[in-house]
Amino acid sequence: MAKATTDLSASRRAAARLVAALAGLARAERGNIAVEFGLLAPVLLLFLFGIVEGGRMLWTVNALHYSVQEAARCASINTTACGTASQIQTFAAGRSGAVFATSVFTATVTGCGNRVSASYTMPLNIPFMSHSISLTAQSCYPI
Repeated sequence: MAKATTDLSASRRAAARLVAALAGLARAERGNIAVEFGLLAPVLLLFLFGIVEGGRMLWTVNALHYSVQEAARCASINTTACGTASQIQTFAAGRSGAVFATSVFTATVTGCGNRVSASYTMPLNIPFMSHSISLTAQSCYPI
């Protein structure tokens, strides 16, 4: 009987030590900041990448608008440099400040004058997301 009592008291002491260790672990604050950072960092990084891509998108739209305005003006004023549709497309791609292919631009003559349009599908570089957005711009300059 003495051995059974000793085993029972030893297991109670072990259980008491385990409960005390778990209680101490629950009160411990070491590493708390690392856990909080691990939970918040992905959200903050997605937000940061979204802001950067939003700025890049606005810059790209501005480049499209500038290039179609300049190309429409060139088509109306300088027919030696911008006399054909392919020359206008090349001029627009060169004036954009971005690396756009000439196929992004179209040049036509309409009732308002020389119209140059652009349509570009921009991929968004946000981690864990695969999105693209269609950007358009057009300008018409009287003949």
